[in-house]
Amino acid sequence: MLKRFALAPAVLAALVAAGTSHAQTANERGEAKATVAGKTVTIDYGRPSLKGRDMLAQAQVGQAWRMGASAATTLKTEADLTFGAASVPKGEYVLTATKLAADKWQLNVLAKDDHTKKIADAPFTSETLPESVEQFTIDLTGEGSKGELRLRWGKTALKASFTAKRSE
Repeated sequence: MLKRFALAPAVLAALVAAGTSHAQTANERGEAKATVAGKTVTIDYGRPSLKGRDMLAQAQVGQAWRMGASAATTLKTEADLTFGAASVPKGEYVLTATKLAADKWQLNVLAKDDHTKKIADAPFTSETLPESVEQFTIDLTGEGSKGELRLRWGKTALKASFTAKRSE
């Protein structure tokens, strides 16, 4: 004999919400946005969590890291940007980071339609954070024509300063 079980609407709603919440956490995207030189600069990226791991320490020297999870991390800029001596014309790009040594990283700006074509490389400065950051975070700040891209994950922060060219 087959027994039927009826779930109370509140229990069913809780189960559906739990499944939806897990799916959103697994694929969560983040967006960092700043106005620099009167133009918008936006980064879209995946937000993985550490879950007890030290992911940046596990990165291999010389290997590019996609700076997030799932889909590629993208940069969209309405202004021409300069990271040190590296120029990035306005447009859309894919961003990665390459570990050059134990505490030395580099930002890689790649063509959006051809991820093997490098547009620019720029050094990151590294700093140790006082508190661990569980979920990977990218921040963009802008003041006048100057901006800063900052990655935070675990006890590490990687920063790259840039300037934006004002439109004429």
